[in-house]
Amino acid sequence: MPVAVPSIDALPGGELAVQLAHAAPAASREVLQLAARAMSCALRHPEFGVDPQRLGVIDYSRPSTEPRLWVFDLARQKLLFEEWVAHGRNSGENLTARFSNRDGSFMTSLGGFTAQETYVGGNGYSLRLRGLEPGFNDRARDRAIVIHGAPYVNPAAARLQGRLGRSLGCPAVRPAVARQLIDSIRDGTFVFAYYPDQDWLQRSRLLSGDCGSTTSPALAKAPMPAAISARGAH
Repeated sequence: MPVAVPSIDALPGGELAVQLAHAAPAASREVLQLAARAMSCALRHPEFGVDPQRLGVIDYSRPSTEPRLWVFDLARQKLLFEEWVAHGRNSGENLTARFSNRDGSFMTSLGGFTAQETYVGGNGYSLRLRGLEPGFNDRARDRAIVIHGAPYVNPAAARLQGRLGRSLGCPAVRPAVARQLIDSIRDGTFVFAYYPDQDWLQRSRLLSGDCGSTTSPALAKAPMPAAISARGAH
């Protein structure tokens, strides 16, 4: 039976993290607490277009051979997905070690994102992500960092080769769950991608004590959604 998860507004971040951890016991409580904190900050910026009823968490400190993506429906109070997710080919082998916001890096980006619109491109049904953290992931749309299904996200093959296949920076998921997962988070879900990178943890505006209040103009700059196209990283 699904475990109840309260609304993001119902509890302080720490208590919410406890409830999220109860729903997803394999996830790190500390990571869930950071995700709740970052989402609470993002909700203070209406221009981000974050839906308070849903939350996605990716823990890139875990190996690719383990499930490390969780999707929570806070409104309906349940865990929707616990899934495998690929990282960028230049971010590491089974374990990630490097991250980038640069186009052509073929690396994963960290931080908070808003899941936006879907489109059908070279990787099939895909979901665009808007990075909310300047310097860390705010070039995600320009880089075509999207969620999509990919056959190389194959847990059985990963057990044989020691890692999942890797993307060009996209958080790719299993084809069997891609459409359902994408539809569960499209149009506003806050997606939090974590790794214990000290530079990001110290400079993240979503995790800062004042929620980036002194730099809100930079946080507020938002590109208009791009037209649906076939462009998309792998």
